[in-house]
Amino acid sequence: MIVSQHGNGGPGAGKTSYLSAIDESYPQMGCVGSAILQANPQAALGSNAGSAALERRVVDSKSRGVNRTKPDRWKADIQMSVDMYNAWFMKFAPKAFRETRVKVTKDVEATLAKTSNLTNIGVALLRKEPGVLPTLRMSTCPPLAVDRLIGLANVSKNLVGCMEENSLPARMAIPALETDLKKIGAIIQKLADPDIFVWLGRAQPAIDNEVHRAATIVADRLCGAVANPIIRNAQEKRQLDNIAAWLEAKKYKPLGPKIKFDAMPPGTYAFRLNVPVKREEGDTTVNIPIDAVVMPRHAKPGSLPILIEAKSAGDFTNVNKRRKEEAAKMAQLRHTYGMNVAFVLFLCGYFDSGYLGYEAAEGIDWVWEHRIDELADFGI
Repeated sequence: MIVSQHGNGGPGAGKTSYLSAIDESYPQMGCVGSAILQANPQAALGSNAGSAALERRVVDSKSRGVNRTKPDRWKADIQMSVDMYNAWFMKFAPKAFRETRVKVTKDVEATLAKTSNLTNIGVALLRKEPGVLPTLRMSTCPPLAVDRLIGLANVSKNLVGCMEENSLPARMAIPALETDLKKIGAIIQKLADPDIFVWLGRAQPAIDNEVHRAATIVADRLCGAVANPIIRNAQEKRQLDNIAAWLEAKKYKPLGPKIKFDAMPPGTYAFRLNVPVKREEGDTTVNIPIDAVVMPRHAKPGSLPILIEAKSAGDFTNVNKRRKEEAAKMAQLRHTYGMNVAFVLFLCGYFDSGYLGYEAAEGIDWVWEHRIDELADFGI
């Protein structure tokens, strides 16, 4: 959220230099001071009281970079978010899916043990344990389909097909077999996903919870075709319930779904509101759904509410397929309401550094569900 409301006094000396100093001191915040001055010069250069409020809000402006400007925290947050999603999933997923996932996780852990936690994918192993190939394909970034692996490694299609069925071609010459197995191992090791196998490339060996977390992620990929929409809906409901509980603990009041998002009084919130936006290519207006809309308690007349999109994901692959959706929403909102619109993601689950970097580059910030109190940093 960009600072937009301040004092109403007349011009004050020294304010422009202060804003320039903010830009110099906080380059990662994207020329905040200049943006404020350009967007609202009267407010930015207002009375001493208004200017003091501006200084407090800009210097303490986590709202300009709650998480998107802190990439040093991303890896730890990704791991905690995955753990949180997995804990929920293991408790509430339908019994059949849960049993399948637990079994596959154990199978993946066994594969990791055979490969020395993905540090030894040699010819001898692949000859002895050809059935590990499906797990290895799902261990790369991006995960490799059978045909993609065949093309990348330039190996026999028959060999890969047999390995998927835990066997080797009976009539393949040993030299050709070993050459192709070596190529397969090299491709897997080169593309092994560092966001999953966090111990790769470091001196310290993997610890048990890292191995279990990695096995669970790969198992998710292997079981992805069984995903049930009911699970996704239940996860979204749980996220919105948590947002509601957090807001109501701070005395925010819920509104019905028919309220207009720009007519919400301060200290209120609503779920699943339609927000009208103009298409960028013309004046046609369309509605885009927003999961949670919050009008901060101290908002001033004419302020826009904070728009929150609840996002959960059970694997890394699908979020990167859908990451442009949020960027498109942000572009439409800015086109309609200006750069001061606040659009925030509420994340739980599998959101990797590629996804986070893409959203950060689009100016989109987020709150992790495992640190829900950071909603307050957006002025809520």
